[in-house]
Amino acid sequence: MRRAKITRKTAETEISVEVNLDGTGAYDNQTGVGFFDHMLDQLSRHSLIDMTVRAKGDLHIDDHHTVEDTGIALGQALVQALGDKKGIRRYGECHLPMDDAQVRAALDLSGRPFLVWNMDFTAPKIGSFDTELVREFFQALATHGGITLHIDQIHGINAHHVAEAGFKAVARALRMAVETDPRKADAIPSTKGAL
Repeated sequence: MRRAKITRKTAETEISVEVNLDGTGAYDNQTGVGFFDHMLDQLSRHSLIDMTVRAKGDLHIDDHHTVEDTGIALGQALVQALGDKKGIRRYGECHLPMDDAQVRAALDLSGRPFLVWNMDFTAPKIGSFDTELVREFFQALATHGGITLHIDQIHGINAHHVAEAGFKAVARALRMAVETDPRKADAIPSTKGAL
């Protein structure tokens, strides 16, 4: 059924995430952090993973816990929805241009979390959103999703464009990786026999 629902509650946040890996990119994301919602919408739309996120966090402090914990819950939902990973393509990549920005994402749904991060934001904020939280989200997603994830900024000046290109590039790479491989739909994509 390649679907999952994760609920995560701490003293700092209360988050629920629902995903359908075989969706159409439908989304309904409400975290209380406007720019982050916009990025989650892009992640859903361009990965074709249906996504519903509800988050209540300690935004009176800052956005950090809400963004990071959403990444944790989304990573856990992906793991649950993928199950034993039988039949998936496993790897995905994308070079994504957005105006002045180009970002490359490559990932492996290996079960071995690792983030390689080569992004350089020219501004500390996009509106009221701290640009350093983009990395925090992807670190949490990679760690709790068991994803080897490389994100490299090829170039870019506008911080909004760079961040959005990053989310879209990861989304397109995820779309490729979670898709069923019609030539090997009954096999786990590893010589080890498990991922």
